[in-house]
Amino acid sequence: MISNLTSQEFVCSHCGKKVTYQRAIGTHYRNHCPDCLWSQHEDLAVSGDRKSTCHGQMEPIGLTFKKEGKDRYGRERQGELMIIHQCLKCGKISINRLAGDDNEEAILQVLENSKNLTSEQKHLLETQNIKILQEQDKEEILVQLYGK
Repeated sequence: MISNLTSQEFVCSHCGKKVTYQRAIGTHYRNHCPDCLWSQHEDLAVSGDRKSTCHGQMEPIGLTFKKEGKDRYGRERQGELMIIHQCLKCGKISINRLAGDDNEEAILQVLENSKNLTSEQKHLLETQNIKILQEQDKEEILVQLYGK
């Protein structure tokens, strides 16, 4: 998000939209455009640190669920819906929270586009233990986006 307007406002380097601070859930350390969902490689080690020197555009390549550990029966807990970004400059993968004002149609388009990931991208996600959501996960995705 190349041009910082304030610490919480920026102009999207992908679609050009001016993104302003909102009170919606997940917008405190917003790192992606709510319209096109693209991001910029700003964080180095932790969300919000803004220490990366790469600054490449980060493409939304897929969706995943946040890992929430296991329940008392040893089953994986269902976490919140997250977006997977990949930096076009250095290749880094990052997982980011969706924000309450993110475009739901764009989120569903990311799911659709993730069907076209390269074998290299799939392998990179697998080595980082990131489970990319697929069509069979769509019902849960819709519940998280729109409720029951």
